[in-house]
Amino acid sequence: MSAIITKEDAWKLLKEYNKEEFHLQHAETVSFVMEYFSKKLGYEDAVDFWGIVGLLHDLDFEMYPEEHCVKVQEILSERGIDEKIIYAIASHGYGLTKAEAKPEHQMEKVLFATDELTGLIGAAALMRPSKSVSDMELKSLKKKFKTPSFAAGCSREAIQQGADMLGWELDDLLQQTLDAMKEYELSEKVI
Repeated sequence: MSAIITKEDAWKLLKEYNKEEFHLQHAETVSFVMEYFSKKLGYEDAVDFWGIVGLLHDLDFEMYPEEHCVKVQEILSERGIDEKIIYAIASHGYGLTKAEAKPEHQMEKVLFATDELTGLIGAAALMRPSKSVSDMELKSLKKKFKTPSFAAGCSREAIQQGADMLGWELDDLLQQTLDAMKEYELSEKVI
């Protein structure tokens, strides 16, 4: 029998496998962004599900970087976690890792598209005098996106591929994710 994990238990599990503040912050950011999109795209009844997938998406990355998106499937299966959560998490590594799960549901495509993008936006915010996304505009973000040496670890190809999967213009994905991160910055940020 598979179980749906609570957000609180997901946070505890995340902290078992992740100790670096950067990874915990990234997980919290992606979780919020996923919840934002679930509401925006009409999946209000699945907000917690989307948020948990966002929170756990990089569960295995810190300890098992070479097995990212593969090891997480084993970890979550052993704990009896719902197969839908496991598949969604594994699918964000499609074509980027050894995971074979392909993003199919709109939620999985949003995760694929926004994972790298939240990192890029976060890096761009740190370069601003305000150290914030609150005063960032799309034009500034696009300039950083088009500069390959800036936040070079954030795959522009994955971001573009995610926009294509969703059937969205790149500018729409950039703006909506920026809006989500602005809302996150104003939130209480409590898991």
